Amino acid sequence: MALKIYTKTGDKGTTSLIGGTKVSKSHIRIESYGTIDELNSFIGLCADCISDAHSKSSLKEIQDRLFTIGSSLACDPEKEPMFKLPDLKESDITFLEQEIDKMNDVLPAMKNFILPGGDIAVSNLHIARCICRRAERICVAMQSNDLFIDAIVIKYINRLSDYLFVLARYIAKLHNAEEIVWKPRVS
Repeated sequence: MALKIYTKTGDKGTTSLIGGTKVSKSHIRIESYGTIDELNSFIGLCADCISDAHSKSSLKEIQDRLFTIGSSLACDPEKEPMFKLPDLKESDITFLEQEIDKMNDVLPAMKNFILPGGDIAVSNLHIARCICRRAERICVAMQSNDLFIDAIVIKYINRLSDYLFVLARYIAKLHNAEEIVWKPRVS
C-alpha cells in the first residue's frame, strides 16, 4: 500500500520539526524552510527556461544545496546531532563565487541599475533572486531572535542571491536580450 500524502496532523495549525518537536505552522522556523522550498521550486522553473547546459547543471547543484538547507532549518536544533543530516560546506560558497566570477568575466561592466525583464528566463531569475533575499531576511530574523541557525546558511543564501543576479545578466546576454537600464524620473 502506498503511503498517504495527507496525515491530518496539521489540521489544527501545528506541524512537527525533524525530531518530533511540535510548533505552530506560523513559527519563523517553518517560514524559513517554507521560503527555501519556494526558492528551490522557482529555481527549478528557471532551469526549465534556459538552454545553457552549464547553467542548468549549476542550478541543479544549487537545488541540492537548498534541500540541505531546508533539512537543517526543519530540524529541532537540540535534536539535530541525533540525525545524519547533510551539511553545507565552505566549498559550496566557493562554487557560487567561482561561477559568479566566470560569468562576470564575459559580461559588460554595470554602469547603471537595471530593471528585471527583457526575457522570460531573465525575469524568472530575478524573481528567484527576490525570493532568495526574502529567505535571507527570514534567516537573519531567526538569528536576531536567538533561534539557532548555522551561520554558513546565511552566508550561502547571501551569495546565492548575488549568483542569481549575475546569472540573470548572463542569461540575458546568451538570449540576446537587452538589459533594461533604469532611467529615474527627474521632476
